[in-house]
Amino acid sequence: MIDFEKDTSAGGYTIPQLDLSVMPAGADEKYRELYELVTVDDSLPYLGHPDSVLLKNGDILTVYPSAHGKGAIRSRISRDGGKTYLNADSRQPGSWKNSRETPTVYRLEFSDGTPDKLLLVSGNPRWGNEPTTGGFNFSLSDNEGESWSEFELCFPYLNGEKLCCVVAMASLTRLKKNGKFIDKWMALFHTDPGFVNYKTVLSFENGRPVWSEPEPYFQQYRDIESASGMCEVECVRSDGGRGDELCLITRSNRKTCNSLLSFSTDEGRTWSEPVLAPGALNGERHKAEYLCDGRLFITFRSIERDPGKVKKYSEREGRGWYSEGWIAWVGTYDDLKNGREGQYRIKIAHTYLPGQTAPGVCANSDVGYCGNVVIDGKTVVTSTYGAFGKLNPDGSLKTYVASKRIDLSLTDELVINI
Repeated sequence: MIDFEKDTSAGGYTIPQLDLSVMPAGADEKYRELYELVTVDDSLPYLGHPDSVLLKNGDILTVYPSAHGKGAIRSRISRDGGKTYLNADSRQPGSWKNSRETPTVYRLEFSDGTPDKLLLVSGNPRWGNEPTTGGFNFSLSDNEGESWSEFELCFPYLNGEKLCCVVAMASLTRLKKNGKFIDKWMALFHTDPGFVNYKTVLSFENGRPVWSEPEPYFQQYRDIESASGMCEVECVRSDGGRGDELCLITRSNRKTCNSLLSFSTDEGRTWSEPVLAPGALNGERHKAEYLCDGRLFITFRSIERDPGKVKKYSEREGRGWYSEGWIAWVGTYDDLKNGREGQYRIKIAHTYLPGQTAPGVCANSDVGYCGNVVIDGKTVVTSTYGAFGKLNPDGSLKTYVASKRIDLSLTDELVINI
């Protein structure tokens, strides 16, 4: 059992970190795209928290709120693999204007020949003293995002109390039965207050979506869940997404310990005792995708807790942590299973702190909720929000949505020289 009073997980990382913030002088032109940041939308002083899904025709759909978390959902489509983005707000239903959380979007594939559906979910947490319905809203598209159903509200109350869902759904995992995929999906979210993590299972009856009553799934380790502030959990299936084991990667919101890892071999019914993730993977809002070679590409908001590095680089004395910003981890499922650091990390682009005039080690931590899609087996188009150096008219840093194309065959070459 993790002893938080004797936690020794606050180490750094020893694997290489490739910085793609600025292209070095004299670098080969074939690497240029790795350093180019594409603006998805910078039309407001603050835009945030995107998610993305790859459409069957190869287009990329990205959705995000018009503010920090809450705010009308916006849609953008890239038809050229993340090089440019077009406004797709006209495809949205009117109810998306009332979104109260970061939208998440997923593809649903069916075993009975039913055409794929796209699912968008947005929770209803508390925002100060503002009223909330509780529960979560969802929309479906059965035509690759050309149109969507209006929001439907689910579970505003649970056991007589308002259920305030946060980052619904942080992950969505298709389930198996007797070793074969079935048309059920386990969805994970957490609640405010208390950091209680829930699961609900989505299925379809006569074509209609049915969500099971949310239930806490980590109660066996409630002390650890509470002490760490466990939330925004990513779920990764083994063996390139086809295996029989699931791995949770958590955000430890209290930042008094590293992210947690836990495993399930019974499709999420029970979970192993959590262990602390290596420093190389420590962070918030992990999003994972498999490459064609079986490796994992996992983005997150970096949280660095190594005391020596904190003392040297942190912009805020006494806080106990700092962020290196928008980070991707490259490694294998076996690395996760065995607590290894992985192959290497990538600093995708620098997010500026007030007063910074050039990229540095310490970065703005308001970043890292990502939409990731793999477009050719080895190239990831990853999108996030952050302060990438543009200014608002009043001189403050503009926070906006941006994306980058990362060809892992090229980063593999570059990292050798670090």
